[in-house]
Amino acid sequence: MAVTIDSRPQTTARNPGYPWWRRWPTRRVQLVIAWLAVITNGGIAVTGATVRVTGSGLGCPTWPQCQPGSLVPVSRSGLAAFHQAVEFTNRTLTGAVLIPSLGIFLALLLNPQSRRKLTWLAAVLPFGVLVQAVWGGITVRTGLAWWTVAPHLLLSLALLFVAIVVLVRVGETDAPAVDVVPRALKLLSWATVGVLVLLCMAGTLVTAAGPHGGDSSTPRLDYPVEKLAQLHADLMFLYFGLLIAMTVGFLAVKAPRKLVRRTVVLILVTGAQGAIGLVQYATGVPEALVVSHVLGAVVLTATAAAVALSTRTRIPAR
Repeated sequence: MAVTIDSRPQTTARNPGYPWWRRWPTRRVQLVIAWLAVITNGGIAVTGATVRVTGSGLGCPTWPQCQPGSLVPVSRSGLAAFHQAVEFTNRTLTGAVLIPSLGIFLALLLNPQSRRKLTWLAAVLPFGVLVQAVWGGITVRTGLAWWTVAPHLLLSLALLFVAIVVLVRVGETDAPAVDVVPRALKLLSWATVGVLVLLCMAGTLVTAAGPHGGDSSTPRLDYPVEKLAQLHADLMFLYFGLLIAMTVGFLAVKAPRKLVRRTVVLILVTGAQGAIGLVQYATGVPEALVVSHVLGAVVLTATAAAVALSTRTRIPAR
């Protein structure tokens, strides 16, 4: 009797039955690209703040060109070369943000182990970067109107949050999520994210009424900066109080140590961010502290995302 030998590759967790060239990009490659997307989406917010505090927002006074008839800076009377260089560099960095943002989407799309929901979530990143580029053009063409500058930062923080979610999900399987704390505490963790959104929105309004508009001739938001700063501070105290309550809840239910550690880090970051805000308000909003405050907002957003996502777990991907 003839014996038939099955020569097809056996499917296992490490060998899903595809030749190596069809298993690329691997999970490790996806994680590297996802990390780059996180770093660049956070970094562009900080460089944007640098443009604003140096008064370089109109260093390239048109868009998509830097100068009329030129995509790159050119020597012009009455326009400082430094301001041109700062603004043009920030525009160029958009490409550095787009590459990993598009890269993680393509890495998930091309992998034969289809993860449709995660792939479409990752698609938000390159689309959002393109929206940012177009919105930057609107910002320039409106002469850095405050109502165009404020959403620019908020969109960067939103894309950073999405990038964190993608990074976490790349490292997990698609098994059903399991809560590691009671539902009430999970909802509280996401409620703190909602308050953080309001806190960041209020912060952009304070900046809109403050002295750093990106150009010396830019009109500012015509509203008392003291009242906006008070609103911003009140939301900070509310946010901080919710974090304390959430931490007490986590300790009471003996939440996983990783979640508690991340929550403590979030409290420390929030405290540092609040201290920077108080100092910059008391010292007349110096440029260096404005950039530090935006960097703090980036770290705060990333840490808040990590805490909210740690309230549930999935089987880690291999």
